[in-house]
Amino acid sequence: MLKIITAIAFFICSLLSAQNVNLTVSVSGLKSNTGILKVGLYNSDATFLKSTYKSITSEIKNNSAIVTFVGIPKGEYGISTYQDENSNGKLDKNMMGIPSEDFACSNDAKGFMGPPKYEDAKFNIDKNSKIEIKFNN
Repeated sequence: MLKIITAIAFFICSLLSAQNVNLTVSVSGLKSNTGILKVGLYNSDATFLKSTYKSITSEIKNNSAIVTFVGIPKGEYGISTYQDENSNGKLDKNMMGIPSEDFACSNDAKGFMGPPKYEDAKFNIDKNSKIEIKFNN
């Protein structure tokens, strides 16, 4: 009986995991290999640039980095990434609140008189996918 229950549980888990996908993010154009790259994945307009759904930190090599979000549900997402040059775990800003460390968003979203908008950065994934983000120095 225990074997049957275990088999059924395994089957249900495999069906549920089939709904999840992997998202690989390739980041290039970083100005140096200094510090670390922080990549934040957002799943709603309400949380964009405020609270990440998932985040990954990566070493920078050859002015680029690649990270993979594993097992995320299919759906709509936006990405922001920045080069944490001093490895202090936050995006440094000047006295006026403007980032002093390089950052970029998915779809090359840019802000006008403020941060980029989720509407400009969002994209959909329904299978294992790869996106590229290029820093414009």
